Amino acid sequence: MPDELPPCPECSSAYTYAMGALLVCPECAHEWSPSGGSEDGGGRVIRDAVGNVLADGDDVTIVKDLKVKGAGGGSIKVGTKVRGIRLIDGVGDHDIDAKVDGFGPMQLKSSVVKKV
Repeated sequence: MPDELPPCPECSSAYTYAMGALLVCPECAHEWSPSGGSEDGGGRVIRDAVGNVLADGDDVTIVKDLKVKGAGGGSIKVGTKVRGIRLIDGVGDHDIDAKVDGFGPMQLKSSVVKKV
C-alpha cells in the first residue's frame, strides 16, 4: 500500500484504517483526525478551566464550590477529586458525566474542573 497509515496513538496498533475523514483503530476503537494530533476526531475539543484538553477517563478536581440542587442540598467543595470522567453532549453547558463521592452521578461543566 503506497499510502501507509500511522499507527494508533493510543495502543500503537499497526492495523489502523480510514473511515471518512477519521482514522480508526480496530483493536482499541480509538478514532482520531489524521491532520490534527491526538484529539478525538469529532472536531469538538473540551478543555478544563485552565485550558488543558480533557479526555474520557481523566481525573479532575473541582476548582470552585458548587451548590447542588435536589435532595438535601449541600455543596461540592473546592479540591474535590472526581475520577474517571466521561465527555458527553449534556444539557446546556454540561459536558462531563461523572460520579462525585458523596453526591452520586451528575453532569458537570468543564469550566469548573481542572485536570489532575
